[in-house]
Amino acid sequence: MNLHDVIRKPLLTEKGAYLNETANQVLLEVAPDANKIEVKRAVEEMFKVKVAKVATLRVRGKQKRLGRHEGVTRQWKKAIVTLKPGEKLDFLEGVK
Repeated sequence: MNLHDVIRKPLLTEKGAYLNETANQVLLEVAPDANKIEVKRAVEEMFKVKVAKVATLRVRGKQKRLGRHEGVTRQWKKAIVTLKPGEKLDFLEGVK
């Protein structure tokens, strides 16, 4: 799998900002078929940082309804990447 196919986008949420400040962790949306080893390799090569640990979880789609029409939101995969001490990865650096 290509490294650019593994990482879809960073998750810029309040929980992600809190984890980044307190535990030096980053939240990412990754490809559903990517494993922890591929995520670690992709983050280290793309962002030039050292990764200590990767945790992945599947986010299941929710039942949604709009009037009489029903549907399901898409399923996706989330990765919580723990960086080694001294490493920093900030997606909002320089944004004001």
